[in-house]
Amino acid sequence: MTDGPALPAVSATSLVREEWFLGVSVATSLAFLVFQEQLFGRLSDPLWFTVVFVWLFAVVLGSALSVVRHADHLAERLKEPYGTLILTLAITSIEVMAISAVMLHGENNPTLARDTLFAVVMIILNGMVGLSLLLGAWRRPEQQHNLQGANAYLGVIVPLATLSLVMPTFLAGPGGQHSSAPRQLILGIISVGLYATFLFLQAGRHRDYFTDDGNRHEPHGERLPHHGPVWPHAILLFAYMGPVVFLVEQLARPIDYIIETLHAPAAFGGVVMAILVATPEAISAVRASIANKLQRSVNIFLGSVLSTIGLTVPAMLVVSQLYGHTVTLGLEGGDLVMLLLTLAVSIITFASGRTHLMQGAVHLVLFLTYVLLIFQQ
Repeated sequence: MTDGPALPAVSATSLVREEWFLGVSVATSLAFLVFQEQLFGRLSDPLWFTVVFVWLFAVVLGSALSVVRHADHLAERLKEPYGTLILTLAITSIEVMAISAVMLHGENNPTLARDTLFAVVMIILNGMVGLSLLLGAWRRPEQQHNLQGANAYLGVIVPLATLSLVMPTFLAGPGGQHSSAPRQLILGIISVGLYATFLFLQAGRHRDYFTDDGNRHEPHGERLPHHGPVWPHAILLFAYMGPVVFLVEQLARPIDYIIETLHAPAAFGGVVMAILVATPEAISAVRASIANKLQRSVNIFLGSVLSTIGLTVPAMLVVSQLYGHTVTLGLEGGDLVMLLLTLAVSIITFASGRTHLMQGAVHLVLFLTYVLLIFQQ
């Protein structure tokens, strides 16, 4: 009887120690809710602007990382593909809220959604994939993944990316690249329809396409009872997403200030949003690859790209129609070439079911090329 009361106390102490950042997120949200005008009233001061921007960015990113941490715990219990699906949907919802917040603040920025989508694709398919494959192959000649699963992902990513980011460039009307309402409706239906079909395949009859058929060590099921129930992680996942919803709207104000007042490149907002979205998943994917769980990495980065295009594009089109903000989706010039090259190289990389060091190096070179192109615009 004496041991019973001690367990809840230890559990509560451990919870406070592990989830202290939730207190930081809530406190930051309250600070910007109560003292909003005072905090944003001195953005013209470079030092104060830096403090506010870094503060908001760090708290939003930290909350997103906590979302990923709890999604990873759920993934261990639910196994693939459900764990990764929870992760990608959570991060995609953060992305949609972030882009919407920046779109609805300040002057209309028609290319924000396009720039964010393109940045996410480049960061994930080149930066994240390259780093994962490079570090994963550093200690072993090859890594294996389920070829059927990668083909299923790319079979949807390639047409959706082409229809969303390439086709609008060649369908520009007299008024420019702003798609008409019927075209936006068709694109939205196609995106949601293909993504829903993919989810049916992933979670239904072809679930085995997205499980690891190469690695032979799968002791996770034996450890599950020692980690406790699923529901605390699900609750904490949504608890961390709450402050993100509010704080990402506050982050939109310094981003708008940089673009409109300091005349930063219009793509700056998209790159900031992409970093917020891609960083948590990048960390999770790289860790999985280093642990020789490449299938988990493949599910994360390809699933992230697919959900970003399949869900973010329709959401942005809905926001465009509801609030009258025009959206330009078609890429041009070097960006268009980089997207097509990235899709082609990704198909080659995952075509055999095995990956090695050279493939990671190629993707990292493409990522560095993308970074250089940003500074040349």
